Amino acid sequence: MLIDLRSDTVTKPTPEMKEAMFSAPVGDDVFGEDPTINQLEKMAAEMFGKEAAIFAPSGTMTNQIAIKIHTSAPGEVICDELSHIYKYEGGGIGFNSGLSVRLLKGDRGRLTANQIEENINPDDVHLPPTQLISLENTCNKGAGSIYELNDMQAIAQVAKKHNLPLHLDGARIFNAIIEKDYSANDIGQLFDTISVCLSKGLGCPVGSVLVGDEKNIKKARRIRKILGGGMRQAGILAAAGIYALENNISRLKDDHNRAKAIGEALKNASFVKDIMPIETNIVVFYVQDNTTPEAILEKLKEKNILAVKFGPQMIRMVTHLDFDDKQLDHLCKTIKNM
Repeated sequence: MLIDLRSDTVTKPTPEMKEAMFSAPVGDDVFGEDPTINQLEKMAAEMFGKEAAIFAPSGTMTNQIAIKIHTSAPGEVICDELSHIYKYEGGGIGFNSGLSVRLLKGDRGRLTANQIEENINPDDVHLPPTQLISLENTCNKGAGSIYELNDMQAIAQVAKKHNLPLHLDGARIFNAIIEKDYSANDIGQLFDTISVCLSKGLGCPVGSVLVGDEKNIKKARRIRKILGGGMRQAGILAAAGIYALENNISRLKDDHNRAKAIGEALKNASFVKDIMPIETNIVVFYVQDNTTPEAILEKLKEKNILAVKFGPQMIRMVTHLDFDDKQLDHLCKTIKNM
C-alpha cells in the first residue's frame, strides 16, 4: 500500500469519472465546437456569477493568461511573497508579461487591504505603474491558509478605488469555500478573474478554468492560443471537470478532517519541532534541529509513505480523495512509532 501525500495532484480518475470522460461528446475547441468544453466553461462561469470562462491545460497557464490580459509592460504586480504566481510558475510574470513584482510579507500568504494600498506606486517615472493585485486562496506555501470574506472585500474596495484589476489564484478555492461561510458567487463578485484548478483536490487528471467577463475571456482565448494552450477534441478532459464540480466539492471536508488528524499525530512526534496551523488539506511541519527533512522522508518512504521537503527543515503532506481512513491509520501509527 503506497500512501502518496506529496500533493493533491497525484489523484487518479475514479471509474465514474473515467466513464464520464469516455462517453463525452467532443468537437474542435479552437473552433469553439467542443460541446463538453462549452458546457464546463458555462458551468464554471455560472458558479462564480461570471459571464464566461476558458478551459486550459493547467493552473499555471490560467494564472499567466490572467496576468497578461490585465497588464501591459512596463508595470508591476502586487502579490504576497509566498504566491504561487511568483514562486512556482517559472518566472512567467517576467517572461510572459514583462512585469516586475512587488512582493509583500503577509500572514501565511494572506495580505491586508492596508498593506496593498501602501504599496501601490504613485505616478512617478522612476517607478513601474502598479497594474494588478493578485491573491491566492487557499495559499499553498501558507499551509492551505484561507482568507476571510471581509478581508477580501476590503481588498476589492482598494482595487476599485485605484482602478486596478484584482485576480485570484483560486487553485484550491473550493477548499476555502467548504471551510468558510462564503460561496463561489461571493468570491466571483470581488475578483475580475479567478483561476480554478480541477486537477488538485477535485481529482481531475488535467485542467483549470479561468472565469471572468466576456471581454477578458475573449482576450484570454488569444493568449491561450499564443501560449500553445489551444486544444482540439479536449472534451474528454472537460468531462472530468464537469464530473468533479458536480460530485467532488463537498467531500473536500473529508480531506480537511484527515489533515487535522495527521496534525494531531504529529503533535506528539519526537522529530517534530513545530506545525503550521492546519485549515484545509495541507499539513506543513518543521523537523527538529538534530535531524533533516531528507532523513524523515527516507524513514517515511521505508513505510511506503511519500511526502515532500517544503523548505529548510520543513515537510509538506497533502490529503486528497485517494487518501482514505485506512491509509490515515497506517500513517498515524507510523508517525507514533518513529
